[in-house]
Amino acid sequence: MGKFIELKAADGHKLAAYFAEPAGKPRGGVVVIPEIFGVNSHIRQTSDGFAADGYRAVSPAMFDRMQRNYDTGYSQPEIEAGRVIMQKLDWKQAMLDVEAAVGEAKKGGKVGIVGYCYGGTVTWLAAARVSGLACAVPYYGGGMPGFKAEKPRCPTMCNFGELDQSPTLAQAKEIAAMHPEISAHFYPGAGHGFNCDQRGSWNAEAAKLARGRTIEFFRKHLG
Repeated sequence: MGKFIELKAADGHKLAAYFAEPAGKPRGGVVVIPEIFGVNSHIRQTSDGFAADGYRAVSPAMFDRMQRNYDTGYSQPEIEAGRVIMQKLDWKQAMLDVEAAVGEAKKGGKVGIVGYCYGGTVTWLAAARVSGLACAVPYYGGGMPGFKAEKPRCPTMCNFGELDQSPTLAQAKEIAAMHPEISAHFYPGAGHGFNCDQRGSWNAEAAKLARGRTIEFFRKHLG
């Protein structure tokens, strides 16, 4: 089990972050960027999982700039509320929050970043804009098509559901085609949010396969 800590971004903004550390010496650090539901039980569980795999996991509360302690479930009203907050966030400020999390995670060694949904878009942008990252793993970032021209500066592996509508399969494949330097995986029968076992869109087979690939990627680039 992890705990909440406080991070400070370069512009002075203070934000919460869920922090989980491994039992032994860390293999590296992993920044875990949440969906639009905040650092909720699923994201905390996911971070604990990376810690169990040997990584110093840090999940920053990206919504703290608009609403602190944001932590919701997956009902339609909660989805809409999360979207409203997300649309008010500034991408440049988001990168500052990521940098603060990277600073904490790097105490464990080389740092990778992984993110889901909104966090997938943040992860894609961070791969291009944030220094100090050894690798990046975006999952189904709905905003990625709007940033398809961004060029990752670290090894990047994307996970997309073939049934997703945000991004669509065509949009995801266009991103992959534009960036031959990245690796991209497409999961048949999987839709948006397929990694989250608390959502109706959870796809156990795709989630297990994607997580295995993610850990393998971290082993290769972090340790």
